[in-house]
Formats: sequence, C-alpha cells, structure tokens
Amino acid sequence: MNNPFSLSGKTILVTGASSGIGHQCAIDCAAMGARMVLVARNEERLQAVLQQMPGEGHRYYVQDLEALVDNSQDTGKQFMSQIVKDNGKLDGFVHAAGMEKTLPLKLLKPQDYRHILNVNALSAFELIRQCCNKSFFNDEGHIVLIASITAVIGRSGTAAYAASKGAMVSAVRSMVPELARKKITINCISPGTILTPLMQNFLSTLSEEDYAKRIGGFPLGLGETTDVSNACVYLLSDAARWITGQNIIIDGGYTAL
Repeated sequence: MNNPFSLSGKTILVTGASSGIGHQCAIDCAAMGARMVLVARNEERLQAVLQQMPGEGHRYYVQDLEALVDNSQDTGKQFMSQIVKDNGKLDGFVHAAGMEKTLPLKLLKPQDYRHILNVNALSAFELIRQCCNKSFFNDEGHIVLIASITAVIGRSGTAAYAASKGAMVSAVRSMVPELARKKITINCISPGTILTPLMQNFLSTLSEEDYAKRIGGFPLGLGETTDVSNACVYLLSDAARWITGQNIIIDGGYTAL
C-alpha cells in the first residue's frame, strides 16, 4: 500500500542540522526513509548527528551560510553544485539554521540587523534561488522554512530576529506562483518556545518569576523539537502536495489567547 507520508527515495537538504530543530528534522526525515544532506558550521556536531541517523548514504557539509549571500563569488551556486554532484538532485530543502540576538532597540546596530537577516533569511532565499535550477532540484519538490511566532506577535528585544522571520513568511507567499510552475511547494513553520538545549540553558538562568511568565502563555506547555520535525516530515511528503504558501504556527496555543 502506498504511504503518502513516506520520504523513501527522496534526498533532502537541512541547514542548521547540528542542533535543535534542524538536528531533529534530520533524524526524523531519515527515519521516514529520506537520504539526508546536512549543513552546519560545527563539524563535530554534524558527525554526532550522522551517527544517530538511521539509513545509509547521508552526508554532511561544513558551511557558513552567511558566506552564501556574497553573490560576487556566486558561492551559493558553487555550494549547491557540489551537493548535487555528490548526492544527486534534491527533492526537499529545510532551512532550520538561525540565530537570535535579544537586545533593546537602543542597542541594536545596523550590523546586528544585517548579520541576523543574512543568516536567517537571505541565505535561505539564496538556496531557494538555486532550487529554481532544474539541474539542482526536482520538480514536485518541497521547501520548508523554519520561521517563528515572533513574525506575527510582538516581543520586546527581538526586533532584528522578528524582522528576519517576518521576511521569510512574507517572501514565501510571493515565491508560490513561480515555484508552482514546477509543482514545488514552499511553506513556513512558525514555532513557539521549543525546548532545544539552547532554550533549556536560557530558561535555567531565569528567576522563578520570569520563568513562570515565559511558560505561562502556552496552554499546552512548551514544545519539543519533534513537534516541529513531525510537521516538517508532513510538508516534505507527497501527502502535502496541495499545501503551499502557508505559515503553519506550532505554539501550543500561545497565539490563540
């Protein structure tokens, strides 16, 4: 019996695969049968993820994503060319790489906005541009960008981060018509607070009062990385062939209040 949720036979690229949501996406996509291409800056962590993954034929690449934004060297095309040469054309792309800087407006400088936008949004847009190349990305493929609920809510100190995530959500809508010509879907997932190792470390530094405030807005409690990776698996599968241009919010009810 055909399983539309299976990723068997698909080759999927995941950025930010060395930790957090990207790490979990890599493992869960592999468990669903995909051959994975992992990208991050930390080789030691990438090797550790590779050892946890089921299946065979997975590869990793150490890459600073901000370097892909420098098109004077056409770095994005060179990077994607190498990946496709080693692994064949891609069927899916998940952009889970990201960075956050929490600062009040008066302390945010233009270079802070620039750095965060480069890593969180512009590097994703450059890889999507390369996915438009038929030599790199198969028709009827799937693209998923990990955004954030800060794209749709207000939270003090996150202006640069929220701007980068909001850019992703807005851009995806405009990308739909062009990608649809090749039957490629593109969607965002906007998580609330997810218990990644970095978030757990952050929460451990909060006072009891601040901790209660941070988790108090989530009716279902804080999220796990699998809550996001499961949605990624779905959006990468043939079961989601008619879903595109959406921003799927996964936040335990936070934005419903």
